[in-house]
Amino acid sequence: MSSFIQFIQFLSRVFGVFAALLVTSAILVVCQMVVLRYFLNASTAWQTEYVTYAIVAATFLGSPYVLLVKGHVNVDLLPHYLSPGGRKVLALVAAVLALTFCAVLTWQSYEFFFEAYETGWRTDTVWELPLWIPYLPMFVGLLWLCVQYVADIFAVAFNLQEPFAKPDNLLEGE
Repeated sequence: MSSFIQFIQFLSRVFGVFAALLVTSAILVVCQMVVLRYFLNASTAWQTEYVTYAIVAATFLGSPYVLLVKGHVNVDLLPHYLSPGGRKVLALVAAVLALTFCAVLTWQSYEFFFEAYETGWRTDTVWELPLWIPYLPMFVGLLWLCVQYVADIFAVAFNLQEPFAKPDNLLEGE
């Protein structure tokens, strides 16, 4: 069970690195767009759309990493005053509810992706990007977020991780 959780955590870290690379690429494209527009008086056709989709993809693909490092906003006042058993129950209930919500979003994003792919949806811009491309990271990121929730549930349920605690060795990859 521990190796399964470590594998999930490793892949969540990979998703986090990929999300960071997407944000970096978006920043570089914005800089390129500024140089083209204001210094060379050239047209920019695809840059704004790329930046938008790259940031959205980074958001969804980076979400499993954010869950892994407990980087999301939470209120830990109630768990602070609960017994260890109460914290465990609260963590499991919260994770199962969040997993349910994410599973519904995953299914809906899959339907978006599949419909865009099957019907050949494209953006209404000069670039005419096929819409399945920006919908795919939404589906993949949400799917892996669900898997990360399952790993968190197992880690808490089998006492491999304290409820509401950050996992150990996040940077070492162990």
